[in-house]
Amino acid sequence: MIYPTAKDYLASPQKRVLLYGMSGLGKTHLSNMLRDQGSWFHYSVDYRIGTRYMNEYIADNFKREAMKVPLLRELLMTDSVYIASNITFDNLAPLSTYLGKPGDPAKGGLAFAEYMKRQDQHARAEVAATLDTARFMDRAQDIYGYPNFVCDTSGSICEVVEAGNPTDPVMRQLADTLLLVWIKGSDDHTAELVRRFDRAPKPMYYQPDFLHAMWEEYRRAHSVSEETCDPDHFVRWTYARALAHRQPRYQAMSNWGVTVTAAEVAAVKTTADFDALIATAIDRT
Repeated sequence: MIYPTAKDYLASPQKRVLLYGMSGLGKTHLSNMLRDQGSWFHYSVDYRIGTRYMNEYIADNFKREAMKVPLLRELLMTDSVYIASNITFDNLAPLSTYLGKPGDPAKGGLAFAEYMKRQDQHARAEVAATLDTARFMDRAQDIYGYPNFVCDTSGSICEVVEAGNPTDPVMRQLADTLLLVWIKGSDDHTAELVRRFDRAPKPMYYQPDFLHAMWEEYRRAHSVSEETCDPDHFVRWTYARALAHRQPRYQAMSNWGVTVTAAEVAAVKTTADFDALIATAIDRT
């Protein structure tokens, strides 16, 4: 680890931390707090994915839909209107909408082949955006003068790395430049995430082998075809299984850094609290 001891971390004039774990356990909350209260630069991998690597895909999808409306088609063909997404750190809806869900087109579903194509686009974008972390650390200090840096990763980071491989290029670069911090949830947190997702299902990225297996299993279990599959029901059904699929992958990543619990994160109110929590986690390791 780049900070071998808690003392090394607390004494460092340049604190560089990466937060990862399931969506909804506090990565963005902590990052926003650090940015608002202290001299921390907040780098959001999801924001970078949506604004740099997937932006054109997202905008083109909007334009395809707009071309179905005669008035908008005429305005687009004459360059009279401009269509773009408005992604923010706290609103990634354009990216989620583009990823979509497979199933019945009458319910907003995508053909499974198209769905998998967009999943692949996201995987490539996530790797690129995560590797951009090192460059943004340099930019944050060189241009803006931020001594401290927090990387707020995508919840699907565990899907695009092989943490058991000591030469994995993404893991190697991250561990060499930041302190990796896993925010680990309890069974209660997992149950709450499932309930939250059930109320408002959203598209997510998963490994291709996992998705293919879930797609086949779901269609057999519910006796539906690609055209009759309910998109929201499929992603709800898949989500709880995905959390179980991701847990050992997060666990493998934890060998590269430190672990804190979601309950500990919930108690953090200030940058001093955060530094104390990280120091405690380093001491535990």
